[in-house]
Amino acid sequence: MAPVYTAPVYTAAVVGAGRGGKGSMAALSASPRFRLVAVADIQAEARATARELYPGIRTYDSHAEMFADCPTDVVCVSTWPPSHLDVTQAALDLPLRGILVEKPLADNFSDGRKVVESVRARKLPMVVPHGLLVAEHSRQILERIRNGEIGQLKLVEIQSGGWDIINAGIHWLNFFVALTGREPVDYVMAACDVSTRTYRDNMQVETLAVTYAHTASGIRVVMNTGDYVSISEPGEDTLFRLIGTRGTLDFYGWAPRYRLLNADHPHGRLFEVDPGAATNHQRHLDNLATDIDRGQPDYTVAEGSLAALELCEAAYLSCRQGGIPVTLPLDKFSPPAPADWQPGLPYSGHGGGRNGRRLARRPEQPGRRN
Repeated sequence: MAPVYTAPVYTAAVVGAGRGGKGSMAALSASPRFRLVAVADIQAEARATARELYPGIRTYDSHAEMFADCPTDVVCVSTWPPSHLDVTQAALDLPLRGILVEKPLADNFSDGRKVVESVRARKLPMVVPHGLLVAEHSRQILERIRNGEIGQLKLVEIQSGGWDIINAGIHWLNFFVALTGREPVDYVMAACDVSTRTYRDNMQVETLAVTYAHTASGIRVVMNTGDYVSISEPGEDTLFRLIGTRGTLDFYGWAPRYRLLNADHPHGRLFEVDPGAATNHQRHLDNLATDIDRGQPDYTVAEGSLAALELCEAAYLSCRQGGIPVTLPLDKFSPPAPADWQPGLPYSGHGGGRNGRRLARRPEQPGRRN
């Protein structure tokens, strides 16, 4: 009789018991691949709630104390973005088997890259829980786009109400990165209204914004974010419109459905998708367990998340620089000197400039790769 293989169960701890941490705690508890043993949070109320929901776990008021007293196989870093690098590097001093780091990886691209590089240096399996990468409806969408069911993808329009570039746009732009197969982005331009001094999840954010990016082959994304964005589809709070050379595909963020319009469905067909019982967070963690089993780290998700963070930071940098195109890679970008040119005002006839009617040829786009 052949021996029965029993998948190992990995112990896990969560740093941060806020929204992301709650997602990790619930997923770890629901998965047969993990045993949640400890949670750290600086807030006594959050620790008390965690103990109530998960009796028997240990709780700590600092990740340092938890790491010293209760090392685990897996750590989920679910604190606010500016602390991700420090917490991740502290966790890497443990005899870890794998790690989850919430998105965004950090509050800036440089630190986000250090997070990924630190984990990669340890050759540890890593996951970043971008739900659209594992949700059943969005997985179907990715497959249809890759199979050419709307022809060549040309434009991705995103409308997202009640959110912002860093807190939701990190998800949406990550999906754009996946749709294009991580095709290099030439430049990002963005305009932000900051008149209401809004903050969300402890981050300063915009009231309203438009973000535009352009890949090397010319695929464009236009993302509308803000407190009160008008959505083209009544009753929806998020809309993705994917436009190709032979059709379109619309979907609605986390809602498990999408509408496909192409030659096979000339009047459009709505596909309703069974989302399944497991949360997207659990799917990512189960994938992490599989990577640990195999001993073969896969950094595809982490690298895609880092690419999305670069787009977010480039958008904010463009906003702060008056909407100029920010070329990528970001670490090679140097802001130009401030300009006194005001589009829409009459030209005085002196002070320099060039006559747009006399351009010899259409100039290359900023940062365009030849």
